[in-house]
Amino acid sequence: MEHVPPPAEELALLDRELAQLDARRAHLLTRRAWLVSALQPQAPNAPRWHTPPVGHGWAPGQPWSAAPRAAKPSGPPRSAQNVLLTLGGLLLTVAAVAFTLVSWGSMGIGGRSAVLALVTLAALAAPVVLLRRKLAATAEALAALALVLTLLDVYAVHAVAAPDADGLTFTAVASAVLAALWAAYGLALGKLHLPLPAAVFFVQWPLLLGAWAAGAPAIVVGWALLVTAMVDGSIALWGKGLGVRVTAGIGLAVMGSAALLTGLGESLTADGPLGAVLPGTLLLTAAVAALAGAWRAPNGYAQVSGVVAGLAAVAAVGGVLRAAVPGAWHVPVYLLCGLALLSVVRAPLPRGAGRGVLAAAGAVVAGALLWAVPPVAAVLLGPVELVAEVWAGAPDGFRGALGESMRWSESAAAPVVLAVVAGLLGAAYRWWPSLVRVAAPLVTPGAAARGAAGAGALALGWGTLLLAAATLGVPYPVAVALETVLVAGLLLVAVRGAEQGAGDAGAAEGDAAGAGAEAAGGGRSAVAVTALVAAVGGAVSVGLLSLAAEAATYAVFGALVVLFAGAALRTRAVVEQAVFAVAAVVWGTVLTGCAARSLELAPHEAAPLLLVVPAVTVLLGARLRLHPVALPVELAGALGALVAVGLAVPDAPFLALVLALCGVLAAGAAVRPERRPAAGYVAAVLFVAATWVRLAASEVSAPEAYTLPVAVPALAVGVLRRRKDPEASSWTAYGPGLAATLLPSLAVAWTDPDWVRPLLLGVAALVITLLGAKYRLQALLLLGGAVLALDTLHELAPYVVQVAGALPRWLPPALAGLLLLAVGATYEQRLRDARKLKDLLGRMR
Repeated sequence: MEHVPPPAEELALLDRELAQLDARRAHLLTRRAWLVSALQPQAPNAPRWHTPPVGHGWAPGQPWSAAPRAAKPSGPPRSAQNVLLTLGGLLLTVAAVAFTLVSWGSMGIGGRSAVLALVTLAALAAPVVLLRRKLAATAEALAALALVLTLLDVYAVHAVAAPDADGLTFTAVASAVLAALWAAYGLALGKLHLPLPAAVFFVQWPLLLGAWAAGAPAIVVGWALLVTAMVDGSIALWGKGLGVRVTAGIGLAVMGSAALLTGLGESLTADGPLGAVLPGTLLLTAAVAALAGAWRAPNGYAQVSGVVAGLAAVAAVGGVLRAAVPGAWHVPVYLLCGLALLSVVRAPLPRGAGRGVLAAAGAVVAGALLWAVPPVAAVLLGPVELVAEVWAGAPDGFRGALGESMRWSESAAAPVVLAVVAGLLGAAYRWWPSLVRVAAPLVTPGAAARGAAGAGALALGWGTLLLAAATLGVPYPVAVALETVLVAGLLLVAVRGAEQGAGDAGAAEGDAAGAGAEAAGGGRSAVAVTALVAAVGGAVSVGLLSLAAEAATYAVFGALVVLFAGAALRTRAVVEQAVFAVAAVVWGTVLTGCAARSLELAPHEAAPLLLVVPAVTVLLGARLRLHPVALPVELAGALGALVAVGLAVPDAPFLALVLALCGVLAAGAAVRPERRPAAGYVAAVLFVAATWVRLAASEVSAPEAYTLPVAVPALAVGVLRRRKDPEASSWTAYGPGLAATLLPSLAVAWTDPDWVRPLLLGVAALVITLLGAKYRLQALLLLGGAVLALDTLHELAPYVVQVAGALPRWLPPALAGLLLLAVGATYEQRLRDARKLKDLLGRMR
């Protein structure tokens, strides 16, 4: 038990605590003021400050002197120095260019050559002297100037000494000379950062421009690019300095990519296998060079080298084989070459390079699948065209039902691609432990990878069978039967996968056992999900395909109802069970629609027949009660009821009938306590709506004669309900009866030119509103008030229009602005009033 002091003693304790807090706050504020003053700029002769020693004798605000700090050496900052040197170098460069291009003609040949030679030699010699005096930044700026001057010298030599020389040839030779010059200069002056990267830049052009100048074929240009890229790779691996390696790396990426693209283009356009040998040799050389560089490159670059090597090897070998097979089989050839890269797991390669080669194999497989997937999509989505011509007759073969937009002769090899990849993924899924042991030196795939392999094998195998049937052009009945059997097989896999996943989850005991179950069940879970999605998609596809013939439609949708209902009963997993059950309800709804079409019923006449399935779902929901699947099933049935209402809209009598039947179904669902709060209100709304529609369809001008006999017993039942259960809501007790009589009368009163009905309706609404306010009944207050307000607005509308027409045009906006200002000025008070009104209504029954 805690001791609670008397009030006087507790008050004294609180006063002492507050006094201590005030003293501590004053102490901290004083210390803060001292710190602020210590951090402010001091006069030159003012004493320096430092943190005073901690002790009892310290007084806040007392200055503490310290030994003067050593003065920093004077001189311009490094950034300012760099800016000055850069500006100076740029000005000198501009002057040199202007001299060469503008003032060149005013001097003789000897003078021009002597000036440029002397200036270039001076610019090249100056960094040597400056480096000895440790002026590295200035030396770097003059080296940059010398670089520009050497380019101007090359231009001068071409313009004066060799004006008739070919421009490309001269540029190639000049690039080689400049590369050698700047490489020697950079090696001699190792402290300069610019010369060696400049030499690497000049190395890029001699071979390329020389081949171009000689008019060499594209394959020779590709070899020139490849050799240049190999030189860049060597510099990037063994060169010294970050700038050299970065420049060489950029050259390697650009020149290597150009060489590979050149070889690939020549390989794809080769006339025969012999014509593809030279491009293949180029690509194979590039692959060998990339693998050689991967031995010394860091791990990330080694993986990139492995990817390049793998893709280049596939393009080389595949290009030769591609030229020997028909056009439809080009992709399978490249796929087989890509799959051959999987043998890298046994090759003695660095780990990074091996991973890159495996990634290249995966890229080739992914590209082949991207080529083969569009025909599968055409098979699945092609039957959509049959919706516009339901039961027009069985087409001539499977292809006739898919349309003529697809060129099936060009997709003859697509099933082979899908089958090969599906077989490999299935084998990997089946012998996963052995695969993990073999691939352990390069990769360590987990349970998720196994699940992806199994799911991919299942999906691709399904697509293979569908695409093979379309490619072979099987008859229409065979295609329908095949797709139905595939849906049944997918459902079986999904059910078994869900059962195994549930069994593994329940059998996992302990950490080790739980991890094993998770590893074993992860793949089955992915396979089960894939089978579930494919089963639903396949069911939609075969359902659309069956619309070509009446007998096929009944056979397919009847089989789908049985298959999905059986799968829902067989599985124990809640999600799968709900999906299966909802799908069975949807197929059953479609089947009832087909029955209506067979009976040659109009759409509004078929609407009551569509309510058969919603009625079954209501009964099924009552049977399942609190089972998690009950709600999805009932919602699917409600969707079918909504479709029935939409079909009945053009015919008012049938619409009233359908609304009333839907109200009966909702009332049947409201019998269950767990559905009563929602279904009860829905049933009331549907019954009232059915009444209104029926009255409107019968052109009744006095609806009170029909609504009052219903409203009075309904209100009496509400009174009895409230007496038995005072806590019952007024909406449940009185809402249906009041709405059944007030709302139809209000609708008629708005079009009634006489004054008797609006007057009587207004009086009744006023009485109901007052009763609601007196007995604190929410339904009476809100319904009565709303009807009274609308009725009053209807009666006052002509006078309001007259008054508005007589007012000046500026007055309504002004009044609206004043109203907004008033509301804004008292916004908080209005908000509190709204909250009070909300709370008041909330406390009502």
